[in-house]
Amino acid sequence: MLWGGFKGGLEVRTSEDGSTVLGGSFPYAVPTVLSDFREKRREVFEARAFGASVAGNGDIHFLVHHDMDKPLASRKAGSLKFEDTDEALIFEATIAPEMRAVGYVQDFLGALAAGLVGGVSPGFRVPQGGDSVRQSSEGIMRVVRSADLIEISAVTKPAYPDAQIEARNWVPDLQPDGMGVGYHRTMNRWRA
Repeated sequence: MLWGGFKGGLEVRTSEDGSTVLGGSFPYAVPTVLSDFREKRREVFEARAFGASVAGNGDIHFLVHHDMDKPLASRKAGSLKFEDTDEALIFEATIAPEMRAVGYVQDFLGALAAGLVGGVSPGFRVPQGGDSVRQSSEGIMRVVRSADLIEISAVTKPAYPDAQIEARNWVPDLQPDGMGVGYHRTMNRWRA
């Protein structure tokens, strides 16, 4: 699974029933530099890249730091809503009042109130044919046309201050021509 990051901030509100409502977005069409190692590696999401996931019925979770053991909301529970526009994937997550008694939720809300959490980072998979990779004199550009959204997380520090995708733990295994089997294997294992 891949992770992205956006430090656009989370909008936080408290509803009348005591629920905490978080809103945020992950913008499209914002290229990012993943690495300047040897040659620049960049990535961009086309508009509505998560559209099929948003339109589908599959469950998507809102998590603390990509940890599936720390869910805050989910689409299946009715506490996570999405809108997919040409500009961004927009979400709204409702953390039920009952969740405030859970330790990691208390920790998360405390860190959020202290300003230590404010980034957004989607966890996703790119299906076969969902992306293309071009090499030019400026380096490598990966264009993600479609991706399966698994989860979206509130994070302490996303990869970069703007809408950018993180690729830590990435050691290129390129063929001598730069485009061989090793290149494609590397491109398919990007993860944070």
